[in-house]
Amino acid sequence: MTLPKIEINCDMGEGFGRWKMGPDEDLMPLIDRANIACGFHAGDPTIMLRTIRLARTHSVLCGAHPGLQDLLGFGRRKMEIDPHDMYCMILYQVGALKAMLEAEGMGLSHIKPHGELYFYMQRDEGIMRAVLKAAKTFGVPVLGAKGKRQAEICAEIGVEFIEELYVDIDWDKQHNLVPVAKSHPATPEGIKKKVTMCAETGKTIDIDGDDLDMGFKEKPFTICLHSDMPTALQNVKAARQAVDAANAKLYPGN
Repeated sequence: MTLPKIEINCDMGEGFGRWKMGPDEDLMPLIDRANIACGFHAGDPTIMLRTIRLARTHSVLCGAHPGLQDLLGFGRRKMEIDPHDMYCMILYQVGALKAMLEAEGMGLSHIKPHGELYFYMQRDEGIMRAVLKAAKTFGVPVLGAKGKRQAEICAEIGVEFIEELYVDIDWDKQHNLVPVAKSHPATPEGIKKKVTMCAETGKTIDIDGDDLDMGFKEKPFTICLHSDMPTALQNVKAARQAVDAANAKLYPGN
């Protein structure tokens, strides 16, 4: 799927009950797509609905952010799950958010797997197929880190794939995404540099500080940022400045 311009997506609604994670109220006006937690790794019905209404106020697209059933570990611990059970879990989570969106007169924009579920999909093709098969039910694009194999399976199954650039966690030299716990701490300055660099050259910086060609040159892309990081608001503000400047230069009128 080709986007009209570079955009920002952010994981949102990642609290639970009385516990709050990111500064959603401050972040929402700065992003283009909200990936809303669906209750497994974070989120609950009340937070989901509140996040939907906040997104509507700021004309932000709403997507589902399904994860592993792991509230204590924030969906970032390894689990072994049968592919059929995974298929059911995705239907369950995305279906819940879709119902809430429809109750608010809004539509589901996309699906974005969370945390360890993303890495599980890369390790296990059966899990990847289960997730994408469930996603196809909803007829919306799937967001994921740029990768050849996922793009191939999406095309085979008939799911639109929007490839992402991550700028607040690292990539290795083989174009694999590095988990949050193993990445260098993100800084607003580093994020702005990576966004501008990729917009101009299609490259980013890998975990060792070397240039890494992502293949985004002359092609709009979406940038993923995490709302649970200590510097989340500063990170998103820096990315927004860089994105707006790049779009004004590369895609005027969009």
